[in-house]
Amino acid sequence: MLKSSVRPCRTMCAVYWFLDLIRAAPNILKAASRRLFSATRVQAVSTMAADEEVVGTVKDQLAKLFEESLRVTVPDQTDTDPLIAACNPRFGDYQCNNAMSLWTKIKGTGSAFTGPQPVGQAIMTNLPRSEMIESCSIAGPGFVNVKLSRQWIAKSIQKMLIKGIETWSPKLRVKRAVVDFSSPNIAKEMHVGHLRSTIIGDTLARMLEFSNVEVLRRNHVGDWGTQAFYKASKQRFDSDPGFKERAQQAVVSLQGGKEKYRKAWSQICEISRKGYEKVYQRLGIVLEEKGESFYNPYIPGVLEELGKKGLIEESEGARVIFIEGKKYPFIVVKSDGGFNYASTDLTALWYRLNEEKAEWMIYVTDVGQREHFEMLFTAAKRAGWLPPGDNSYPKANHVGFGLVLGEDGKRFRTRSTEVVKLVDLLDEAKSRCKAALVERGKAEEWTEEELEQTAEAVGYGAVKYADLKNNRLTNYTFNFDQMLNDQGNTAVYLLYAHARICSIIRKSGKDVEELKKTGALVLEHPNERALGLHLLQFAEIVEEACTNLLPNVLLWGQRRRQADSCCVKRLQRSCGNASIYLVFGQSTRYDILGEDSSHLQKDFDNYVWAHDYRYYAQCIRHCEKVKDCARTVQYRSDI
Repeated sequence: MLKSSVRPCRTMCAVYWFLDLIRAAPNILKAASRRLFSATRVQAVSTMAADEEVVGTVKDQLAKLFEESLRVTVPDQTDTDPLIAACNPRFGDYQCNNAMSLWTKIKGTGSAFTGPQPVGQAIMTNLPRSEMIESCSIAGPGFVNVKLSRQWIAKSIQKMLIKGIETWSPKLRVKRAVVDFSSPNIAKEMHVGHLRSTIIGDTLARMLEFSNVEVLRRNHVGDWGTQAFYKASKQRFDSDPGFKERAQQAVVSLQGGKEKYRKAWSQICEISRKGYEKVYQRLGIVLEEKGESFYNPYIPGVLEELGKKGLIEESEGARVIFIEGKKYPFIVVKSDGGFNYASTDLTALWYRLNEEKAEWMIYVTDVGQREHFEMLFTAAKRAGWLPPGDNSYPKANHVGFGLVLGEDGKRFRTRSTEVVKLVDLLDEAKSRCKAALVERGKAEEWTEEELEQTAEAVGYGAVKYADLKNNRLTNYTFNFDQMLNDQGNTAVYLLYAHARICSIIRKSGKDVEELKKTGALVLEHPNERALGLHLLQFAEIVEEACTNLLPNVLLWGQRRRQADSCCVKRLQRSCGNASIYLVFGQSTRYDILGEDSSHLQKDFDNYVWAHDYRYYAQCIRHCEKVKDCARTVQYRSDI
């Protein structure tokens, strides 16, 4: 039991103990969960129903309550879904933001309501009683702010400790997804350019798997083309026109199934496969290879289908699909009759939709391939494979990422300007970690095997974390000294913190399993409640990271909110009293009108906290003489 009379440092250590159980003991939690379920099968149905209330995110549970209130408040608006989001702590824990949009729909229809604030007041009044809500209040034009019950927060965390963190996994709308990542080329060693796709793709797959999505992890290797015997042949391919022509014809023969080419190709693929499989083992990456060659037998049928639909046209000896707004066509058959990336990727997309029955296709490559995937997805929509909108399933997304830079601000390379091999990079990370451990005297305390295992765990973890803590769209500078620092925002610091927490648990002499069954969690100190609420929002952060395909949200959810709050102040200083337009995506716009700076700040703050953080915010100072904006300030939250 945690009590506020305990000194703050000891109190927080005790709370972190619970956090550690959530984060570091999945096997213990699963074992406890099995024992608990076997012992409680005879419980009453009412108890089971009470337990089920914990399933799903806090937003989901609040949405159910506000859905009941909305049915009573505006019975004619049957298509209204509750708009629930975490809000600024100055106002509460969560808020319902339906009042303004509802007022827009019902004003002028003879409704008894006189504005958005009375609508919000009615929504709050009609809210059914629940143990999860401590209090509610109205802010601005009808925002219903909710403060969660301290006892309910503690009870929810306690149940999670017993049943396991899996009970907190978010519920996504998709059941099966393909994550296409890593995708090295056969006959070419994996290099630093494959690092981000491999790390980001694996993380997205893990996030979706935690969210109960069946994930097909696909390694779309480049095993079909002119890259055989890569380095030497590439130089000759670029300098010798005759060799280039023979190589291109050899590719056509290979795709046509000619035996001698197939035999050489198979040997090259096997050697390459053994090489990059070692990298995956070191990084803990699991992938199923389905390279370009896998889809070759399906290409003619797919192209025939597209031709019958009138999408494919002849152009300068090649067969192409013209995409509106693009300077060049999407070439699906080259002038020499060979297939290419476009024909293979179209076929792979068709296969994933029709054979693998995937609802979400996620392609993790560098931002330089953005246009290729835009054309691919547009062609698929024209073919009727994908719906025209971006928010309906099945759907496809390109997850682009920036470059890995050296300290000179250029692409990360060796001193001889060669691309850095991924194996060499991992070796260096492990070597540096091992040297640091030896310097700390660990070689005398641990066995050589323990030293090696720890160096690998810390070194590889540091490389992964240095990538994942950044927004994937930005470039980042690769610096061993920074990523292996045991102070600041690094994996090394987090690992040491975790080790210290585990040490505290061991030294406490307490039986963790017994404590979970007999102890009671009481969140009396404000910091304890704040941490408890933060833990409860774990599932929502995972859901946001999955929805927006941004792994860094998992690491920086709270910091992003603080940054958004700073954004409010910057925009206010820039624009003063103004109308504010928040634009989410391409179609939805919310208007907020402020009479003075304080009102403007408050309303804008509410909206910032109420919606997806990937927004564009525009402050517009109206000009009486012209219809257009006199001044526009644009800010993108991209933490």
